Amino acid sequence: MDTTRYTSLAAASCACHSADAAANDNGEHWRRWSGALLLALLAEALDFAFPGNLLVKGAGMALALASIALAGFSVYTGGFAALFAGRLNINALMTVAVTGAFLIGEWPEAAMVMALFAIAEAIEARAVGKARNALAALIALAPEDAEIRQEDGGWRRMAIEAVTPGAFARVRPGERVPLDGVVSAGKSAVDQSPITGESLPVDKAPGDTLYAGSINRDAALELRVTVFAADSMLARIARTVEIAQSARAPMQRFIDRFAAFYTPAVFALAVSVSALAPWLMGWSVPETLYKALALLVIACPCALVISTPVTVFSGLTAAAQRGILIKGGVHLETARKIKAIALDKTGTLTQGKPSLLAFEALDTRRSPDELARLAGSLAARSDHPVSQAIQAGLAAGFPPQVAEEIADFSTLPGRGAQGNIGGIQYALANHRWIEERGQCSPQLEARLKTHEEAGRSVTLLANATQALAICAVADTLKPSAAAAVRELTRLGVTSVILSGDNAATTRAVGHQAGIEEARGNLLPEDKLAALDALKARFGVTGMAGDGINDAPALVKADIGFAMGAGTHIAMEAADIVVMNDDLARLPETIRLSRRVHGILWQNIALALGIKFAFLFAALLGYATLWMAVFADMGASLLVIGNALRALQTPAARTQ
Repeated sequence: MDTTRYTSLAAASCACHSADAAANDNGEHWRRWSGALLLALLAEALDFAFPGNLLVKGAGMALALASIALAGFSVYTGGFAALFAGRLNINALMTVAVTGAFLIGEWPEAAMVMALFAIAEAIEARAVGKARNALAALIALAPEDAEIRQEDGGWRRMAIEAVTPGAFARVRPGERVPLDGVVSAGKSAVDQSPITGESLPVDKAPGDTLYAGSINRDAALELRVTVFAADSMLARIARTVEIAQSARAPMQRFIDRFAAFYTPAVFALAVSVSALAPWLMGWSVPETLYKALALLVIACPCALVISTPVTVFSGLTAAAQRGILIKGGVHLETARKIKAIALDKTGTLTQGKPSLLAFEALDTRRSPDELARLAGSLAARSDHPVSQAIQAGLAAGFPPQVAEEIADFSTLPGRGAQGNIGGIQYALANHRWIEERGQCSPQLEARLKTHEEAGRSVTLLANATQALAICAVADTLKPSAAAAVRELTRLGVTSVILSGDNAATTRAVGHQAGIEEARGNLLPEDKLAALDALKARFGVTGMAGDGINDAPALVKADIGFAMGAGTHIAMEAADIVVMNDDLARLPETIRLSRRVHGILWQNIALALGIKFAFLFAALLGYATLWMAVFADMGASLLVIGNALRALQTPAARTQ
């Protein structure tokens, strides 16, 4: 058996079907196969109605030969080529079986077997095509052309292959985004569910990323193209799924090895039956040869071999449709075994950017609005992420007021910023600087401790004599994080936080997410050691992260999950990429892996069960050649239909 031909879905399809059926599934060939079936039925009817008439028998044989030629020409050419090459594929087995049946006088049945085989393999080829069509539909999401701004300021439609990075494209409401890029003008809601699996449209404004294949909902957008069409996220998803499918999963390798022994074994059994049964069982030679030929048809492990790649491919495609990019069938199979998963904090569990969570006025002689205006004015002059979060939070939470004029503004790395407003020196200072300034009283220390224990970073507005207000900033938890952790727990997976942030903040985030074990102050090498410890405790361990410092741990883990908004290094290092940063995709991946594993074993049981049942039926004389064909092709259709169920994998629970 030439098992190397089953290394991809296309190869699996071709190995168990004639190339004619797989490549020409159209009306002309269906008419030809239907004609072959009609001729076979006429031959069978003549043989039944006039069994002793030699003239009718000659006409029936001619009809049978015409039927075999009409339906099985490609089978015969492929079968002889396989036999000469020493391969026992379905074409070789059918060639021997049909020829042998004709020679022993079972010519009506030989014709019927070949006609039914041609029709059944065509149906099977169409069923296999459904798995590939799901991926083809994903690829076809991107439009073929784009409206591109010209040098004179006008707009002209161009093929997307001709558009280079740096060009500006326009997307009207209701149109699909043609290329990956960054919004340069306009605001609109964009449905990017085909790429990221997000169920709701996402608001896009200048500076936001757009993916090819997304649907612009509300208003016109202009975008600056960032990559060639062949390098778009959509193209990369399709390419990765294709590559992943061609890399055989462990179950697929096992099935290939099994098939390599199974087919020659049954072939040898058929030869042994034909040679020994007349002596040992007292069967007649024609009866013996007929049973041996039935065994040959049953011998081909098409259903067994084809079920694995179709199932794996369906699972990979279903994951891609949900915004989960799995880089190989081996990772899809391994995900079901995960017992623990290490989660980075910043950008994985949290939003990855700080937000102002609390503003607390300390100086009761001034209004909160006045203090907010002073703090916001200082924060607006700094480009530090914490200062930007303070400025944005105060601008959203307080009545808009004109920013104060600041003189002698300066920043002190590791401490804060200061400037002169209205002749008075003010500072935005962190906890350390307030202590250095001698402005941290026991009462203030207690208030700051409350915020810090909650995982917040505190910045204080102060003048020369006292602290005036507290700004508490924190990187907030992602909306789906807590629900995803609960779902992982329901699946029997233990979640652990491994973060480089300080221990107090890490513990606070862990408490919010429902994670008991949260470790902070970890360098990249510390995360590797922690992963080794988790593997020793739990077994198969996953890692989810998004930063450059997470890349070593993503490689070290049994399964590395990269959050899609993270760095390219993390995405390259990971085994699975979560395109929309939604942690709910982690339990979804595990559920999908378990579902695919279950379907694989169901298919193995179906294929082998049917094969062995008809094997014994053939040996006992109860299985005809017709039944053997139905057993072979029927089992193939059953396992393919079962495998395609992986395309309808439901989303994981989020409550």
